[in-house]
Amino acid sequence: MKLGIVIYSSDPETVWNAFRFGVFATKQQDTVKVFLLAKGVECESLDTEHFKITEQMKGIVDAGGEIFACGTCLKIRNSKGTEFCPMSTMQDLYRIVKECDKVVSF
Repeated sequence: MKLGIVIYSSDPETVWNAFRFGVFATKQQDTVKVFLLAKGVECESLDTEHFKITEQMKGIVDAGGEIFACGTCLKIRNSKGTEFCPMSTMQDLYRIVKECDKVVSF
């Protein structure tokens, strides 16, 4: 299955669970693509003692999944894309929604 995950939260527990779900899906041999939107683009700065978000992100990328970050949302925050989260566009989000079998949002 091709799974799309849209993350628009900056709540550490919510974001951690979204990425944990993505890691689980990759272990089921699913293709996973994550799009970070709005506050979701802040995810790399949300690690806490209990919620190691960047570890989960690495797990998705290491398994062949992809993570995209909304370029407009990054620019609003005076930020840029990173190795894990390249700057992307609405066209990328559209492609994920169009091509994936299922799309979930957090």
